[in-house]
Amino acid sequence: MTLVFHSAASRGFANHGWLQANHSFSFANYYDANKMNFGALRVLNDDLIAPSMGFGTHPHDNMEIITIPLSGFLKHKDSMGNSWEAVKAGEVQVMSAGTGIQHSEINGSSTESLSLFQIWIVPNKRNVTPRYDQCFFEQSLDGELQVLVTSIEETSTDSSLKIHQDAQISRLNLAANTSYDYTLKSPNHGVYVMQVYGVSKINTTELNSRDAVGISEVKGFKIKATEESQLLFIEVPVTFNES
Repeated sequence: MTLVFHSAASRGFANHGWLQANHSFSFANYYDANKMNFGALRVLNDDLIAPSMGFGTHPHDNMEIITIPLSGFLKHKDSMGNSWEAVKAGEVQVMSAGTGIQHSEINGSSTESLSLFQIWIVPNKRNVTPRYDQCFFEQSLDGELQVLVTSIEETSTDSSLKIHQDAQISRLNLAANTSYDYTLKSPNHGVYVMQVYGVSKINTTELNSRDAVGISEVKGFKIKATEESQLLFIEVPVTFNES
C-alpha cells in the first residue's frame, strides 16, 4: 500500500472576502508542484460562499465537474438552457463540460453561507456533448457505502450520477467504534479519502476533520471510526489516457 497523508492545514487557502476557499490541489493562485493531482482527480475545493455571492459566468471545457453542497443551497445557470436550478444540501450536481460550456454558480440564500465541495476529474473522452444532471441522495445508514457518481459506461441499477471517467465518488457514515472494509475497483485505481467530519483511522494514520489520504497500490483497506464520522471517497485511475 502507498498512503500519503494530507492534513487539513496543509491545503492552500484563499480569502476573497465573499469566498473562503481551501484547495487540496494547485488551483488559481495556489501552486504546489507536489499537489497537482491525484491520478485523474485534478481539483478538490472546500468552499464557503457568502450570502447572495458566487461565481459569475465563466467557461469550461473537457472536464467532469462535480459539486456537493454540504449546507445551504446553490443556484446554477448555464449555456445548456438550465436557468437558476436550485441544488440543495443532500443533492449532488455533475457537469460534463466537453466541447465547452458557460455557467454561473451563486449562493441561493441572502442570509446563510453556502458550504460545498467542488471536484474536477479529467475525462477519458474529450470533446463530448456537454451534459448536466443533479440528484438528491438520502443520508445513508451507518456502515453503508453510498455511491454518488460512477462512469457513464457502467450499467448499474443504482441512482448514481454519471461522468466520462472510470471513477467512483462515494461517502460513508460511521458510528463511533465501528469499521468498514473498502475495496478498490482495480489495481490501476487509487482513492483519495477525505474525512468530512469526525475522527477515524486507516492503519495507524489518524484522520481528523478535513484531513485526507491518497491511497494506491492496494486491493483494499479498513477504516475504523473513533468518533462519529463521515468520509468522502474519490476513486480514480492513477494512470490514464485522454482519448
